[in-house]
Amino acid sequence: MGRAPGTGGVAGDDLGRRLLEASELRGDFVLSSGRRSSVYFDKFRFLTDPALLRELARAVAALLPPGVTLLAAPEGAAMLLVAAVALETGLPIAVVRKERKAYGTRALVEGAVPRGARAALLEDVSTTGGQVLRAARALEEEGARIEAIVLAIDRGGAEALRAAGYRVEAVASLRPEEAGGRPEEPGGGVTA
Repeated sequence: MGRAPGTGGVAGDDLGRRLLEASELRGDFVLSSGRRSSVYFDKFRFLTDPALLRELARAVAALLPPGVTLLAAPEGAAMLLVAAVALETGLPIAVVRKERKAYGTRALVEGAVPRGARAALLEDVSTTGGQVLRAARALEEEGARIEAIVLAIDRGGAEALRAAGYRVEAVASLRPEEAGGRPEEPGGGVTA
């Protein structure tokens, strides 16, 4: 099915730390998963900063496996990230809608997805992996092979995606119990 194991971890120098610092908010928040948290990562704080977005796009591009022919993202804020990575790599884009369009083409996936396309699915922040998993399956139904899922910030979603058989990489990873939002080094240590 185009799935392969992956490792993830922190890419590059201190980019993961800077993404977290730019986006970390403290308070009482309800996450998209429905869980409550005292920490929230506002992805728009790094996705709307041109310098940080450019650097993130370069880091994500460096995590793409060789041979990727298509970039994709779930509908939403990740579309900013996938556009920046497309400008960095020259690769075409597909966007997976949250719901099938009720008019026109009635498409669930927008953009050309050639049968056999080798896709990298990008997401900004993933807590449960649910939205990314739905997007991956929709792309596979269109005939794409998911070579990797690349997360800007993994807040725990990578575990479910790996359990489903996907290779997952992350620019910054957080342990679910990490309330402080500190990036995790490859191998499980936490960086300062």
